[in-house]
Amino acid sequence: MSKRHSAKYKLDRRMGENIWGRPKSPVNKREYGPGQHGQRRKGKATDFGIQLRAKQKLKGYYGDVTEKQFKKAYFEADRIKGDTSQNLIGLLERRLDAVVYRAKFAPTVFSSRQLVSHGHVRVNGVKCNIASRRIKIGDVIELGSKAQEMALVIEAQGLSEREVPDYLAQDGASKVTFQRIPTLDEVPYPVKMEPNLVVEFYSR
Repeated sequence: MSKRHSAKYKLDRRMGENIWGRPKSPVNKREYGPGQHGQRRKGKATDFGIQLRAKQKLKGYYGDVTEKQFKKAYFEADRIKGDTSQNLIGLLERRLDAVVYRAKFAPTVFSSRQLVSHGHVRVNGVKCNIASRRIKIGDVIELGSKAQEMALVIEAQGLSEREVPDYLAQDGASKVTFQRIPTLDEVPYPVKMEPNLVVEFYSR
């Protein structure tokens, strides 16, 4: 299982943005980067640096996605007919852990992965513990009965900082149906994501 070994919110400070839109993000208090050299004046970013930053931000947003998994998603998006950047967003949003997070079953992308890995999520009535599973249009994602009473889930459902997007149809507090593959402007990112720069990064 992939695991983020560095501090989760270090990415916020490295990017200078509140990536997940969480109120406790340290970037709200310290906008400079992490580490002893974080306050140094930064030089002008190169085109490569700008593209790399966009890639790291988008990949980091989805939590414990490895570079291998992310690159594989890019190449798959490139093979699909249409805009590669839009296809990439669609593939990332179809991950089971991403859908669980969007459905407000978990307060963070990291806890949504944990919820799936521990077998608390069902897809079309069948328990699934694979966070990277690709969800299809019409699939029904729901929480198990034990998970519905977990403090983590109750906390997530009470969050006012984000709403369940329109491409998920809610059926009560613990069940959603994946209605359609979203476009970039439909995905409720707290910060601006630039998948077009990610495409430029990998297609160099």
